[in-house]
Amino acid sequence: MLDPLISVAHVFKSVTDSSGTLTILRDLDFSLSAGETLAIVGASGSGKSTLLSIMAGLDTPSQGSVHVAGQDLFSLNEDERAHVRAQHMGFVFQSFQLMANLTALENVMLPLELSGGQGIAATATAMLQRVGLGERLQHYPKVLSGGEQQRVALARAFVMNPAILLADEPTGSLDHATGETILNLMFELNQERGTTLVLVTHDARVAARCQRCLVIEAGQQRDDRADRPMQDR
Repeated sequence: MLDPLISVAHVFKSVTDSSGTLTILRDLDFSLSAGETLAIVGASGSGKSTLLSIMAGLDTPSQGSVHVAGQDLFSLNEDERAHVRAQHMGFVFQSFQLMANLTALENVMLPLELSGGQGIAATATAMLQRVGLGERLQHYPKVLSGGEQQRVALARAFVMNPAILLADEPTGSLDHATGETILNLMFELNQERGTTLVLVTHDARVAARCQRCLVIEAGQQRDDRADRPMQDR
């Protein structure tokens, strides 16, 4: 049996201030294999985004461990965790997180430039064409619609062929029709590239498209596995 690509083992997260200690996450324990899709669902403030940040090594757990591609994230220093993210992860956010002073093409080229790859412009152009923005390469984010900006963000995330895509409410700031288009595109790219997808959402319809659903209630998990065939999602 293959080792899991991501393993979250008995993770707790607590914060302490003058009013006392608040436990955000309590004994979360699950793993994901390559190519699996997982929705993380819960009410606002339930800890969904905190869990995603811990899985990315951007936040640290109070207890527990996270392994990505066999590496214990929290045995590494910050620079080493950043290297793991660059090697294995792509990110899509609700607020797009594009660089306002860069064109669509330059935004998608940026991670390729940081990795020192070859044929950067051609690779980024092909990725933008794949998401339907071949005519918008030289446009800046301010003149793109919300849906177009999220397409750029998807292109930027997938251009590095990440093993893992972490998406935090990727349709949260879009209208329903545009959000459906973005979701369809994200799942298409996910299947084409065999990416492991971890998707934070409050929308049960979005969660139903994933193979598994991790529900967080009062900081604890309920792991529901969907049995629908992939083509039905």
